[in-house]
Order: sequence, then C-alpha cells, then structure tokens
Amino acid sequence: MAPLTLRMRETHDEMDRLRARLESLIPRYEAGSTQRDRDGVDGLELVTDQAALQNLIRELVGSAEREVLTCHPGGGRSPEILEQAVGRDEAMLARGVGLRTIYQHTARYSRPTAAYVERVAALGSQVRTVGDGLMRMILVDQRTGLLEVRDDDKAALLVREPNVVHFMVQTFERSWAQAEPFATTVGPDQARSISEELRQTIVRLLAEGLEDKAIARRLGMSERTCQRHIAEVMRAVGAKSRFQAGFLLSAAAGADRAADRAADLAADLAAGGPLTPPAEAPGAPPAPGSADPDGTAGTA
Repeated sequence: MAPLTLRMRETHDEMDRLRARLESLIPRYEAGSTQRDRDGVDGLELVTDQAALQNLIRELVGSAEREVLTCHPGGGRSPEILEQAVGRDEAMLARGVGLRTIYQHTARYSRPTAAYVERVAALGSQVRTVGDGLMRMILVDQRTGLLEVRDDDKAALLVREPNVVHFMVQTFERSWAQAEPFATTVGPDQARSISEELRQTIVRLLAEGLEDKAIARRLGMSERTCQRHIAEVMRAVGAKSRFQAGFLLSAAAGADRAADRAADLAADLAAGGPLTPPAEAPGAPPAPGSADPDGTAGTA
C-alpha cells in the first residue's frame, strides 16, 4: 500500500473513532444539560442556541493566548460567515496569537474564501487543505474545544475535558501534517495533485456505496460537479450505472485493497489513458439500461 494512501486511511479511521467516541456521549449530555452549569461538570456541554454559540466563539477566540486551531469542512465558507470571522481573526493575529486552519480542497475554488485566506495569511496565519476526513472544530490554546454535532450544523459540543481535548489536538495535527498549503495562486503541479486526491476519494466513497449527494457533501462540492467526476469514474471502469461502478470497484479491490485500487484509478484518470475494467465477479449484476453518464453530468 502506498505511504500516502496508508496515511489517508489512518486519518479517516482516526476521525471516525473521534466522531463515534464523542457522539456516543451526546445523548447523556442532552438529557442532563439543564442540570449543569456553564462550565459543565464533566467537561462537556452541548450548545444548541445559535446566538449563544456565536458569542461563545467570540469569547474563546478573544481570550486565546497562544494558538487557535480550526477545521472547516464543506468547501468554501459563505461571505457572511467570512465577514464575521475576518475582523475577529485579524485582531487575534495582531495580538500575536497563532492561527492554523484546515479546509477541504474544494474551498480553493471559492473566491470569498481565497480572499479571506489572503488577508489572514498576510498577518501570519497558516492555512492548508485536505480532501476528506475533516470534522468541524475549533481548539483554543489546547485547553478548550468546540466540535460539530451530527445532523445539526447550528449546534456544537463545548469540550474542556483534558483527555478529549488532547485527542482532538492530535487528530488535528495528523490532518495538518498531510494537508496541502492553501495558495491563492495554484500551480499546475499542485492542481494535478489536488485533482487526483479528489478523484481517489470519490472512488473510495463510491466503492463504499455512498450516494451522489452524500459524496458531494463529504467533499464540499456541488452535487452536479460530483456527478461529473462520478461519470468519469464510470467510463474508466466500463460501468453503465453508478451502482455497477461501485460493485465493480468493491469486487475488484476487496475491502483490504480498496485504497490501492482508488490510487491506481485516480492516476489513470489523471493521465487520461485507458483503464482496463476489472473482471466481473461471479454473480455481478447486469448493467441496467441507464442513460449515458455524459448526459446527466452537469458543470459546477
């Protein structure tokens, strides 16, 4: 297995473990949230009010002394959110507090996000991007964290429990080590590298059976752009439907070799050369009479 592929798989597994560990605790804290004070007796507090959450973020960032670490999945951020963030972050950087941020690769194609990055980078902020496996979080001075809540993008889990905060910091650092610097001007080599990683991730998620909408959401891109990439994968493996493509990829690679297959396929797609479809496994479903993928794939 290629070293990069192995590191990507390890990061995805670690993010899944963190998500499962913290989400298993949320019901306990939802049930008892009215009985706990603001500090949270057990070091965890569920914040569901949007105004209270924004005030909490301002308070935490305003009190930062050393460094703030942030992860923002889902592609580019909205101009409204960036307008709120830029003044706050510039003031923090001017105080000498460090700021490191991880976005997904698709954020590079957002002009408002690129403009924000250019402004904060001029004051010393560092920004990088990854393809997948990113959870929304904020970490302040490695003492306090805010973590996304599943199925509720307006809520967050306030974390002060030292062991959980430490685990969040280590997860951030692993993603940071594998991330690509966010350059407002992307050269051809970096563009090819990012494009290949996105294709590899799409292949992996397609092989896992995820639907187009779920893949697009994971990668922070529009569903139409995601469908265009999936159409390219389908042509490469000789599939007439996305279901058949997922079946062929899974059958050919196997659970233990899915990441290797994804890397090989992404390389073939990037090179623009032909790819020999994997042999059909016994019992493979016939290709349904679906429309040509080119006819359904749109543009971003």
